[in-house]
Amino acid sequence: MERRRDDGAVETAQRVVAARPVVTLTADGGCALGRAYWLEVARACKGVVRCRESAAGVQLLLFGVGPPLLCFGPAQVQVEADVVRCRYPVRGGLLARRPGGALTLSQAGRERPELRSEVTGFFPRLASAPGAPAWSGALYRQVQSRAHVALSRRFFRRLATRGPA
Repeated sequence: MERRRDDGAVETAQRVVAARPVVTLTADGGCALGRAYWLEVARACKGVVRCRESAAGVQLLLFGVGPPLLCFGPAQVQVEADVVRCRYPVRGGLLARRPGGALTLSQAGRERPELRSEVTGFFPRLASAPGAPAWSGALYRQVQSRAHVALSRRFFRRLATRGPA
């Protein structure tokens, strides 16, 4: 699912049903989802985009230097009866038009859980601004959006076959 809101924010969700739970329904399980995602970013980007994690959050850096491509706040883990979520608020970066939105990774269900990777309320710099012609967002759709979908697929595949690292 992908849509663009009237205010220019982008919302996208990818999901898959797993054969078994991949993390425990605990705060540690939520943290494991986050760690697995950033590890997959590093693997997929082969060192071109590097993750710098700290108590302040996560930064994605081109070759590990310079201004961040994207900045995320620290993980916000939420555990409910049969759902665990790890949410990273978007704080900014070169690929963000402005701060706002979040990346949320989750597992819902106990027997055959649904794994989700969602971006909500994100204002991508490469997407068309409100009121701009639709073609002006082509770079976002062709590069950044496709990269997120491909990364989510890799993340799901790794979790389903190997579990979190």
